[in-house]
Amino acid sequence: MIGQPRGLARALRLVLLIVLAVLFLIPFYLLVRNGLATDADITAPDWTFFPHVLRWDNIPQLFDDPTVPMARALWNSTVIAVLTTGGTLLVASLAGYGLARVPYPYANQVFYAILGTLMIPSAVTFVPSFVLVSSLGWISTLRGLVIPTLFSGFAAFLFRQYFLGFPRELEDAARVDGLGYWRTYWRIVVPNSTPVFAAVGAVVFLGSWNSFLWPLVIGQDQQAWTVQVALASFITAQSVNLHELFVAAAVSVLPLLVAFVILQRHIIAGVERSGTDS
Repeated sequence: MIGQPRGLARALRLVLLIVLAVLFLIPFYLLVRNGLATDADITAPDWTFFPHVLRWDNIPQLFDDPTVPMARALWNSTVIAVLTTGGTLLVASLAGYGLARVPYPYANQVFYAILGTLMIPSAVTFVPSFVLVSSLGWISTLRGLVIPTLFSGFAAFLFRQYFLGFPRELEDAARVDGLGYWRTYWRIVVPNSTPVFAAVGAVVFLGSWNSFLWPLVIGQDQQAWTVQVALASFITAQSVNLHELFVAAAVSVLPLLVAFVILQRHIIAGVERSGTDS
């Protein structure tokens, strides 16, 4: 009798997980289904699970479209996301390590000021940032798309929380060997902090890849478009290119899925450590 309720509970959990998994996969199914269909199949009143004829030629058609440089947009998004992620990890980890380990006056006040930046809406700083970038002549340049986004108060906060729980014994041993804060950070702390670097890097990469408004305003030249700007160009006041839009959306999701599959263990471990240490 005792085993039956437990078995029923496990069965209910399994059913719930299956339902949630199906709901999670529905958007991906729609991307694939509509990406391999014609506009007429997508807008047809009678829904079919998959079109009778799968239009695989929609994929090369996407990259051959002269009005939307999709291949260039993918390359731009990749370069911007990689540079933004690397720069943010460097700047935020140094800030977090300094806040957690380097004793200096007003350290807490600096930390609270960084936290305060998280409460400022991005719309407040958007116009001043654009004016600054424009005055520097960085419109439609890689510098204008990357440099203003390098610092993240949230990333600095996560690194500080993680480094507060980092074993001091390792750092003390490095100091005995004559290493200062800088070399201790590079030789001891960074190699042993893979989970938090992977977690923060994944969040920053995802945010950079999905960013739309800043690349739209700064990347005014078509050759500076990112994936999200290219996706928006399929929807105009005159027409909506549905099948290319779905194919482009599916292609733009693939790098994120690959990154998540590779880094998922580190992401979970890093978030758990940064959220529990104080």
